[in-house]
Amino acid sequence: MDSRNNNNRYYNDYPYPGDGRQTNPYYNSGNNGGSGGYNGPAPQPPQPGNGKGGSFLLGMLLGVALTTLICGFVFVGMKVYEAVDSKNVAKKGTAQSVVSEETEKKLEAIEEVIDEYYYQDADIDVDAMTEGMYAGMVNALGDPYSVYYTEEEWNDLMQETAGIYYGIGAYLMIDPNTGLGKVSGVIENTPAEEAGLRADDLLYLVDGESTMGMELSEIVARVKGEEGTKVHLTIYREGETDYLEIDVERRQIEAPTVKYEMLENNIGYIQITEFDDVTTDQFTEALAVIKGSGAKGLVLDLRGNPGGSLNVVVDIARQILPKGLIVYTEDKYGERDEYSCDGRNELNMPLAVLVNGNSASASEILAGAIKDYHKGTLVGTTTFGKGIVQRVLPLTDGTALKLTISAYYTPNGNNIHGVGIEPDVVCEFDSDAYYDKDVDNQLEKAVEVLSE
Repeated sequence: MDSRNNNNRYYNDYPYPGDGRQTNPYYNSGNNGGSGGYNGPAPQPPQPGNGKGGSFLLGMLLGVALTTLICGFVFVGMKVYEAVDSKNVAKKGTAQSVVSEETEKKLEAIEEVIDEYYYQDADIDVDAMTEGMYAGMVNALGDPYSVYYTEEEWNDLMQETAGIYYGIGAYLMIDPNTGLGKVSGVIENTPAEEAGLRADDLLYLVDGESTMGMELSEIVARVKGEEGTKVHLTIYREGETDYLEIDVERRQIEAPTVKYEMLENNIGYIQITEFDDVTTDQFTEALAVIKGSGAKGLVLDLRGNPGGSLNVVVDIARQILPKGLIVYTEDKYGERDEYSCDGRNELNMPLAVLVNGNSASASEILAGAIKDYHKGTLVGTTTFGKGIVQRVLPLTDGTALKLTISAYYTPNGNNIHGVGIEPDVVCEFDSDAYYDKDVDNQLEKAVEVLSE
C-alpha cells in the first residue's frame, strides 16, 4: 500500500539467474569464428553501407517507447482513476504470464547483443529502452485505447483533466479514413482559433514530420510544448487546392468545457466540448441560467466532443433524464455495473441534441440514453462509435496504465462500438456556409425541430 492508498504491485526488478553468458540459451559468448551469436547461425557483422544490424534492433526497442501523452482533450474515452487491486487481478486473470524465466533470459540476450554490436553507444538511453519495454507490452495488446504512461505523462494528463494545459487549444483525434491526426474541434479565444484552424483539418505534418501511422499520444506530444514556442502544422483541408502551412504559438490553455447562450425565440443553447472534472459544475450553472431566462426549448451541442469521464457524463445525464437506467457496463467476467437516474431533476422542456462523427464515447452515452428514452431529438450525422470503457490504473512508482476494461450499453441494451448512433434527423454540416457566412446549418435545423 503506497502513500496514495493504491494497493497495486509495481514490478521494478527482473532477476536474472546466474551468468547470462553461460546459461542463457538465446546468446553464446564464444567467438564462433570471430562473432558472438545466438544458438544457430552466427550473425554476421553489418557490411559497409548496410546500416542495419544492431541499429535495427535498437530502433525496434526504442520504437515502442513512443507511446506518449494523450491529453485530456483528445479521443481517450472514459477515464475512471482507480488503483488496481493486484490480488484481485491475480486471482481472476486467465492470460499466460509474459514475465517468465524464458523472457528474462531473452531480454538479457538482447541487451548483450546490443552491448557487443551496437556502435553508437553514446546514443543509448537505458531509461528510454526500459520505458519502451513497458509501453511495448501494452502496445502489443493491439488496442489503440490502451496506453502506458510514464510518470511525466501521467502528471500531465492529471493536470489536463482538470481543464488546464499548455498547447494550442485544439481537440485532436485520429482520422479513421486516412490514419492522420485530425482536429475535431477548436476552443474559442485560443492560439488554434487565432491561427485559423478548423474542425476536420487533417494534420499532414507536424514540424515537418508526417503523422501517418503515429499514435495519437505521439501527435499530441509533438503539438504540445513549452509556452511561447511555436509548432508548424501542414494542414490538408477539404476544398483547398494545396496544403496550408500554419504556425501556432503554444500558450497555457484554460479550457472551458461548457458554453451557453440564449438564442432567438426563447431557445437555450448549451455546448459541451468534453466531460472533464470541471464540466459538471459548468453545466449545472449553464442549465440554471438557461432555465432562469425563460427558455422554452434547449439545444444541447455535443458535436466534436471526444468523451471524457464516465462519472461526469452520468452526473449530467441525471439533470436531463427520467427515472431509470442511464448506462451499464459489462466486463470480461460478465460482471455488470449500472448507473441510474432517480428522475427528480428531469428536464421539462423540448430538447434537440446536435451530434456528428466526432461525437464519441461519453458523448454517445448521453446521446444514446436521450434517444432510448425519447427525451430529445438527435440532429446531425452518425456518431463516432466507441462503446468501450477505459480505466486509468496508477502504479506505485508514479507511472500508470490506461486499459480497456469493459463495454458499455445504452438503456435499451445497445452497444454502439464500431457502429455509432444514427441521428433522428440527418443533417450534413455545411462548412462553406459556416466559415464564409457564419451560418451553422445544423444548429438552424435543431432550432427548427424545436419550433415544430
